[in-house]
Amino acid sequence: MSLTATATESDRETELKTVPGPILLLGAPGSGKGTQAKELVKLWGIPQISTGDLLRSNVSQGTELGKTAKEIMQRGELVPDTLVNEMVAVRLKQPDTAAGYMLDGFPRTLPQAAWLDGRLASQPQCLPVVAVSIHVDYNQLLRRITGRRNCPVCQTIYNIYSKPPKVSGFCDVEGAALVQRADDTEQVFAERMRAYEAQTAPVVEHYRASGRFAEVDGDRPIAEIAAGIVSAVERLRKQA
Repeated sequence: MSLTATATESDRETELKTVPGPILLLGAPGSGKGTQAKELVKLWGIPQISTGDLLRSNVSQGTELGKTAKEIMQRGELVPDTLVNEMVAVRLKQPDTAAGYMLDGFPRTLPQAAWLDGRLASQPQCLPVVAVSIHVDYNQLLRRITGRRNCPVCQTIYNIYSKPPKVSGFCDVEGAALVQRADDTEQVFAERMRAYEAQTAPVVEHYRASGRFAEVDGDRPIAEIAAGIVSAVERLRKQA
C-alpha cells in the first residue's frame, strides 16, 4: 500500500470520527448545495432534515400536526413558524439524530433560528448549530443555471458553457433536441437570488455574530468542496 493511499485512508477515518452535530448548509441556487448535502450525509452517516419533507410526511400520515397544517394550507395560508418548529422538535427526538443532522430549509427565519438555539441550549448533550455557506460568484451561478440543457428522452443534463454536447443543441446519446427549463432564465434566476439573499442574510448574520458561521469556495471539484465543509465544521466545533 502506498503512503498516499495510507494517508487518504487515515484522513477518511479522521473525518468519520468527527461528531458533526447539527449543521445548517447554505447555498444559493446553483451552488451545488444539494450535491454536497448528499455527500456529507453519506460521509457522516447522519440524516438530512428538510422541513418540506417533514410537512409532506406529517400531512400524508395524518398526524395531528399534519392535520393542522393541511387545514392552514387549504385556506391558502402559510404554515406558521410555531407549527414548523413542533414538527422539527418531534423529528429531532428520533435516535438517528444523536450524532448530528443536516438541516435543509430550516431555520429559514430569525425566530426559527432563535427557537432552535434555545431548544438545543436547554439540552446539555446537544451541540449548537453551526452554519456553512457554499459561495459561488454570481456570474458563475448565472452560467450554471442559464446554461443548463437537458435531453427530454434520457434526461442527461448538459451545460452549454461547462459541459456542452458534441453537437450543439443535441443529445450525445439520443440525438434528441435539448431543451431548457422554463425557470432556467436570467430573469427568474435574478428573482430567486434576490429572494434567497433577503431571506438568508439575517440568519447568516445571526450565526456569524455567534462565531458559528463559515464560508467555503464552491467553485471547485465536488470532493474539494466537501473537504472544505468538513474542515469548516471541525473548526467551528472547536470554537463553539
